Amino acid sequence: MNHKNLDVWQKSMDFVVEIYCITQEFPKEEKFGLVDQLRRACVSIPSNIAEGSGRSGEKEFIRFLHISLGSLVEVDTQLIIAKRLKYIDIDESDRLLNDLNNIKRMLIGLINQQKRRINEK
Repeated sequence: MNHKNLDVWQKSMDFVVEIYCITQEFPKEEKFGLVDQLRRACVSIPSNIAEGSGRSGEKEFIRFLHISLGSLVEVDTQLIIAKRLKYIDIDESDRLLNDLNNIKRMLIGLINQQKRRINEK
């Protein structure tokens, strides 16, 4: 399976670019704090999808999809922190969290699809 053909990988890549652009506007003192943490967790989402798709077998792929899901929840928390600190406004936060929830639904759908494939064997 080529990860580049997966909608969830493509959407999460777009999300990474968006987070990088938005975090450029965060206060400079957050460069090694929230900015770094948010970017790393965000990059981890498509990276683990890619790594898992390159592994042998559905079970290993599922394991990496769960790691990606964990990173996604981390990003969710960090965006809420950024909103509370007023680094991003409410409208932008709502839009980003909505995009993140869509990626989450896609990831869960892919996990369930892979589990069904295993059960059919």
